[in-house]
Amino acid sequence: MKLASFFQQQAVSILQPLTSLTEEQLIHMLEVPPQIEMGDLAFPCYLLAKTWRCSPQAIALELTATIQNHPDSWVQATAVGAYVNLKWNREHYGAQLLSSLAEKQNTELTIGAGQRIVIDMSSPNIAKPFGVGHLRSTVIGAALHRIYEAAGYEAIRVNHLGDWGTQFGKLITAYLRWGDPEQLKHHPIRESLRVYIQFHEEVLQAPELEDEAREWFARLEQGDAQAIELWKYFVDVSIESLQPMYQRLGVEFDYVLGESFYNDKMPAVIEQLQSKGLLVESDGAQVVRLDEHQLPPCLILKSDGTTIYPTRDLATAIYRKEVMGADQLVYVVGGEQTLHFKQVFEVLRKMGYTWAKDCTHVSFGLMKVDGKKMSTRKGKVVFLEEVLDEAVEQARRIISEKSPDLPDKERVAEQVGIGAIIFGDLKNNRQNEINFSLQQAVTFEGETGPYIQYTYARIQSILRKVTSDPNAVEQEISNHPWSDESWALLVHLSTYTQQLERAVAQHEPSILARYIIEIAKLFNQFYNKDRIVDAPTALKNQRVALTVQTGLYLKRVMTLLGIETPAQM
Repeated sequence: MKLASFFQQQAVSILQPLTSLTEEQLIHMLEVPPQIEMGDLAFPCYLLAKTWRCSPQAIALELTATIQNHPDSWVQATAVGAYVNLKWNREHYGAQLLSSLAEKQNTELTIGAGQRIVIDMSSPNIAKPFGVGHLRSTVIGAALHRIYEAAGYEAIRVNHLGDWGTQFGKLITAYLRWGDPEQLKHHPIRESLRVYIQFHEEVLQAPELEDEAREWFARLEQGDAQAIELWKYFVDVSIESLQPMYQRLGVEFDYVLGESFYNDKMPAVIEQLQSKGLLVESDGAQVVRLDEHQLPPCLILKSDGTTIYPTRDLATAIYRKEVMGADQLVYVVGGEQTLHFKQVFEVLRKMGYTWAKDCTHVSFGLMKVDGKKMSTRKGKVVFLEEVLDEAVEQARRIISEKSPDLPDKERVAEQVGIGAIIFGDLKNNRQNEINFSLQQAVTFEGETGPYIQYTYARIQSILRKVTSDPNAVEQEISNHPWSDESWALLVHLSTYTQQLERAVAQHEPSILARYIIEIAKLFNQFYNKDRIVDAPTALKNQRVALTVQTGLYLKRVMTLLGIETPAQM
């Protein structure tokens, strides 16, 4: 059942005796009016028309009259068409709501208590640069890990490195033909990329290179010493080159296991498929037919006997379930792999694994640069390291203009630049395509990471002026009026638990990103309208307490998203 907000709970206690609807039905039906002047919640009466045998408009009038006549009611009810709009008494509920915000800061959610989620995330290909395109799986996966943990799950992060496959046959072929050992020693990833691109250029004129590459990969699978030595070198230098990127992004893993880790686990999967009579021959290859699910056959063994991605992903899923003890398996992988995962999950079901229903492909849209999809083969990769450096440089320039005397400018520039990149991704619904624009990401205005960070720093500046200890702020604030701006901020802050629950259910970090964008907007409206530092004492206590909670909730959610919170900017 959905968790209810403070005012949803109040509305349920009023409406349930009058409507005989369940708590879950009422929570699902309650809406937020488009303008704050209309009220805090709205209840549509359409569903009651059939059982009450009168129009929704008449029901709204009747319910409104009953609520208004209740002697203990702290809510104003108004009938607007088929809706009952509810407006809470701010002086009565404001202090309660503010106190509940403080209490929730110390309350852990238990949505996922006792459940272990294994997250497949980041998973770049070995011997290729960490491009901007890898950013999505990395930051979405890292955010989901923190979000799941905040909801009570035990979340395990697995970096499933692409360290196996036919591309290594191509890479070995390319390196032996055109590689420069000195360049490989000093610039291993760029040299690997150069020869990999050259392979795809040369193969257009010399198709026999594909056969040579296939032969090298077959030798690799058979344990050929030269193939293994070259492969291991590419793997080692790649892993070493990835660490600085992960460090800058604030991303860690519980396990770094490449596809090669599962090589000795695949024969058992193939044997199981054979024993269950699931493998059939198709053009010399071995496949599992999925006609009953309107899916194309799932390729298990190619005609040359080598394995392919589905084979490895079957072995991987079984290992994560049986050895890692996963209750849920989550794959943060691009939307272009949707068919692949549908096939893998259906094959698992056909193998008799009922837990296949607990496997989820958390897909995301492509990241484009200037409207073009990136391709390592064609050399269109944008190096993430260069993008991060440029973002930090832009942040450094802006900070130098705005705050030339800011202490620790370098650290703040790094926090702002990296935060801009992460937030620029996570604010989008993960399934949307992103046309990456550094200029739009690193700006202190609009729906950006720097705007959120600047709002947080502004809050810390206000609090430094009014108190040396924000936690000691007096919160005896009942019987004092709330402006529309302060009330809107207070009510929005109170929806944190519901936003977190939605983010978990939908595997969607953008829900929390949108939540703090709105917090920042509402706080700045409140700050521009209501005096805080020099307000009369009673109002000052209320407004400072609200400011404290705003800062705490901003920091809490920014931390979940992987964005740092500089106290000064």
